[in-house]
Amino acid sequence: MSAHSPIDQIEQPDSFAFDAESEEQIAAILAKYPPERKASGTLPLLYVVQKQMGRQTGSAWVPRVAMDEVAHRLEVAPIRVYEVATFYLMFNTKPIGRYHLQVCTTTSCWLRGSDDVVAACKKATGIDGFGQSSADGLFTLTEVECLGACANAPILQVDDDFYEDLDGPRTIELIEALRRGERPTPGPTIDRVNSAPAGGRRTLADSPAEQG
Repeated sequence: MSAHSPIDQIEQPDSFAFDAESEEQIAAILAKYPPERKASGTLPLLYVVQKQMGRQTGSAWVPRVAMDEVAHRLEVAPIRVYEVATFYLMFNTKPIGRYHLQVCTTTSCWLRGSDDVVAACKKATGIDGFGQSSADGLFTLTEVECLGACANAPILQVDDDFYEDLDGPRTIELIEALRRGERPTPGPTIDRVNSAPAGGRRTLADSPAEQG
């Protein structure tokens, strides 16, 4: 992490308990599985933990003591939960900043300029490299694999929101807005709808009626 980040000072908590909002979510999740198959709820329960930590502390992560609580709820050995939490990149097993900047650098995004997005993230936050957090504790920068939105590359995922069709200047504008406490509308950052062709249609531009 970047030097002097307050995130460096966050320690593993000694205890964890689900709050009322999480308990409602857990009840709905476990109702989907037969009692003897409730271990299948490991993924969604870990996600509930991460969301709760974000609400309560401003850092969305999954401490080990919370993994133990998930294991207790699901009546499985704690190692079974540790294996899941440490395998999937969607779970943060150490504290992160208020805004999690997740940059896709795989083929489609790289070809469309993800290097510029990475450079802009570093410039706007003062972060030196992936896996680090900014000195003010607001941002954590992570490199991720394909986010599945290749038609709108390059992509920057902020927490659960996708910001698409980015370049260096638009990435800096986005981060500056987040720093002000604003949350821009997710989706394409250029003038197009979803994954429609950038610059408009170039083929099949005429309707069947117009073609006669």
